Amino acid sequence: MTARKRAPSEATLEPQLKSQEKTTATNSTTDLSPIAPSKAAQILKLSLIFFLPYFYLILSHYNIDADLKRSIVINAVLSSVGFLVTLTLIPVASRYVLRRNLFGYDINKKGTPQGSVKVPESLGIVVGIVFLVFAILFQYFNFTSDSNWLVEYNAALASICFMILLGFVDDVLDVPWRVKLVLPSIAALPLLMAYAGHTTIIIPKPLIHYLGFEVLDLGWMYKLYMWLLAIFCTNSINIHAGLNGLEVGQTIVIACAILIHNAMQIGVSSDPEYKQAHAFSIYLVQPLLATSLALFSYNWNPSSVFVGDTYTYFAGMTMAVAGILGHFSETLLIFFIPQVLNFLLSLPQLAGFIPCPRHRLPRFDPQTGLLTGTNDGTLVNLFLRQFGRMSEKSLCILLLIFQAICCGFCFLLRWFLTGWYK
Repeated sequence: MTARKRAPSEATLEPQLKSQEKTTATNSTTDLSPIAPSKAAQILKLSLIFFLPYFYLILSHYNIDADLKRSIVINAVLSSVGFLVTLTLIPVASRYVLRRNLFGYDINKKGTPQGSVKVPESLGIVVGIVFLVFAILFQYFNFTSDSNWLVEYNAALASICFMILLGFVDDVLDVPWRVKLVLPSIAALPLLMAYAGHTTIIIPKPLIHYLGFEVLDLGWMYKLYMWLLAIFCTNSINIHAGLNGLEVGQTIVIACAILIHNAMQIGVSSDPEYKQAHAFSIYLVQPLLATSLALFSYNWNPSSVFVGDTYTYFAGMTMAVAGILGHFSETLLIFFIPQVLNFLLSLPQLAGFIPCPRHRLPRFDPQTGLLTGTNDGTLVNLFLRQFGRMSEKSLCILLLIFQAICCGFCFLLRWFLTGWYK
């Protein structure tokens, strides 16, 4: 005969249920406590260093066509609204992801009170959704139904949307590295299928004498190059990470450089098609910058939210699309010099030649609050090995300054080579 546990009486069960409800309520209150206030005021004040010269170039310095200037300003206004919407939605979304146990602990603060706080994860989903909504709304003000650019614009948004989805899947399922490398190749397909631009490159002037022609049509090889560029940009943002504010910070610096480059190219060019290509890039990067600034105000050290792979994939794909359709992929790669260095340092571990741990982060000393570099192949650890131990905030600032210097070097290089190289 099988023994069976007797069900507790109603009188016995009632106190247990009340106790469980009380515990659940307590845990819910703890888990859903509001995140720290945003640092939006400080971030916006610092952003004026970029916004003032950028809008001076667009509105005053260069003689830009009125219709084109109007489209850029409308896009900037919509992007500003997107900043406010993102700033409002992040605290709301934080409570929802915590309910679904999408949270993480700050490893670089392990052993301190902050290291035991549940930090909402994957908040890049908010930025991605807001970006898509306002990018789609912008079509109403700028594109007609028969516009030649509308197909490519929607294909670009489809690739970005696909990457947001795959990034969120990665955050939820925690897929292996070998799969992470493949995801952007799938998301880039809508853009490649709809791309109707040229597949030619201009031969550098020093080589024209030897080759005998000025323009080379690469055909399918150009599309292969675009595909590889999209894969690299997306993954390079994802692996150059691990510090509060680093993923969003590097995106903001590169986005600022892209916008200034586009404004300068529109101002000096007389080719309407070339101008439109750079304006197309601005239409994508302005909302990326605005929504990223809102996320940065919560993600800067000490971070209230984590961005997740959703954001890094989204940001990398958006900048890749902007560079490809804006026809400045060479310049974009120079903007990505820190990411290229980090990728080269990471390659032996990513390829499996050297053991690759789950988190290739520096060691944190809870007694001093300083980070020490490990032998893992990342730019973060390389900077710590070269410059010595430092706090997470100081290290992140140093890396972002290096990012800005590389972008400045790109402008200097273009100025030096103009007229001689191309």
